[in-house]
Amino acid sequence: MKTGFIGLGAMGIGMARNITAAGHLAGVYNRTLSKAQQLTDELQVAAYHQIEELAADVNLVLICVSADADVLAVVEKLAETVRPGTIVVDMSTVSSDTAKQAAALLAEKQVDFLDAPVSGGVEGAKNGTLAMMVGGDFEVLEKALPVLESMTRCIMYMGCTGSGQATKAVNQIMGAGINQAVTEALAFAQAQGLPMEKVIEVISGGASGNWFLQHRGSTMTRGSFAPGFKLVLHHKDLKICQSMAKKTDTATPLVDMTVADYERLMASGYGDEDISALYRLKR
Repeated sequence: MKTGFIGLGAMGIGMARNITAAGHLAGVYNRTLSKAQQLTDELQVAAYHQIEELAADVNLVLICVSADADVLAVVEKLAETVRPGTIVVDMSTVSSDTAKQAAALLAEKQVDFLDAPVSGGVEGAKNGTLAMMVGGDFEVLEKALPVLESMTRCIMYMGCTGSGQATKAVNQIMGAGINQAVTEALAFAQAQGLPMEKVIEVISGGASGNWFLQHRGSTMTRGSFAPGFKLVLHHKDLKICQSMAKKTDTATPLVDMTVADYERLMASGYGDEDISALYRLKR
């Protein structure tokens, strides 16, 4: 499928490279044109100056932007020129309600929509090993699979529109818990005077081992917090989780604690650091 990509942040750049390697990418749009031009020069694909221009030229649109308002703004622009039968796949992390709004707007133009947020971080985007959770029409997903598989190691169909985003919310809550546990445990280990690299190695090989410990343990204990996954973005995602939980009267004490911790760090200027910067409060 002739594919256009919107949003060249830390995740989007890696995704776009993998789609190009698989032979699917026609061109990209990015709000900061110079960033798009740099990548298109490298990949030898088109740099669209307007979202409407991209929408009129492709039959599969991939979106990867930061926030709910951004997704809806992009979809409104797409709706002006998109052709019937086009598929739009949003890989941003937003609320289920936003996914449903986007789907409804595009349905008026006979355009199919999938909410397909991803997990795996910058490393996963770069290596094409993301996990993708998808909501929408399964037959539409099957049409888009050849392109989506170029970025992922796992694609899971979750159900109707909004189900992908609800599943991503589960992931983000779990990520908050892992961040709390790993940063607190390593701060405890450091206070005990233990050799930190050995602690990380032995625990990574046991029942408490996890991706975050393996990939962020050494850097955080050395005081390095380069993203990764920006703390301010996880904060945004957890605020979405709080809003969703409120609608179903679901208690989220861990999320509430993490949001408060992140806000302390953001107030101190650490919002653009990796989420492992939570270690700053624990040590």
